[in-house]
Amino acid sequence: MRSERQARDEVIELSKVSTRFGDHVVHSQIDLQVRRSEILALIGGSGSGKSTLLREMILLQRPDSGSIRVLGVDLENITDDAAHELCQRWGVMFQHGGLFGSLTVKENVGLPLREHSRLDDRLIDEIAAWKLAITGLKPEVGAQYPAELSGGMIKRASLARALALDPELLFLDEPTAGLDPDSAGGVDQLVRKLRDLLGLTIVMITHDLDLLWQVADRVVVLGEGKVQGIGSMSELSHMDHPAIRMFFDGPRGRAAQEQEEHLAAAQRS
Repeated sequence: MRSERQARDEVIELSKVSTRFGDHVVHSQIDLQVRRSEILALIGGSGSGKSTLLREMILLQRPDSGSIRVLGVDLENITDDAAHELCQRWGVMFQHGGLFGSLTVKENVGLPLREHSRLDDRLIDEIAAWKLAITGLKPEVGAQYPAELSGGMIKRASLARALALDPELLFLDEPTAGLDPDSAGGVDQLVRKLRDLLGLTIVMITHDLDLLWQVADRVVVLGEGKVQGIGSMSELSHMDHPAIRMFFDGPRGRAAQEQEEHLAAAQRS
């Protein structure tokens, strides 16, 4: 039986969640908890249901059965007004940025504030500039349009917009996908920095092994409709299920693990 403290520490709770698309079973009786202030990653092969699970957490899709609670709110019978209020407590960074091409970067970041607050334009612009700054973008980037940005800059601008309403919870969909190693490494450091600076709880989908080793507190491996393993990357590296081994036995998996071991040894010395 859960203690009151455990209940307070669980920002997201999934119980017996099942999802089908026709005859295809995506999730079967999934139980999962996300703890306050942790960085939790969802991984798995193609079709394992990572994106579907994230969409269910952010009210873009409903499971066929089971329950989901986010920030203490049951999503099953949530009213439109309650859903509107809840959505303002989390931020979402979409895989391809999702920025509006007709708006400047600063206007994109300020858009949630214009939609959900009564702040004047000058203050919104100041807040947007600060959000861009904490994600590592220079002030002049705010006047540019998304088409003028590099892939890494688009990721950071999208992250700044996800932070516009000071969320408690942040969802990241493939935050380093399509980036060169240097840009990806910068995002790795930024994710952990923002968690520590703002006290965020972060849920992310990623295939980036460096991000998993260096940033994630816990990793959930999905496969065959179920959670096949959960733990730190170090803990998962000792598990034998094929859905888990695929992230460790290939050349990229071994290289990422060796890099993490070298970093850990350097920190101890």
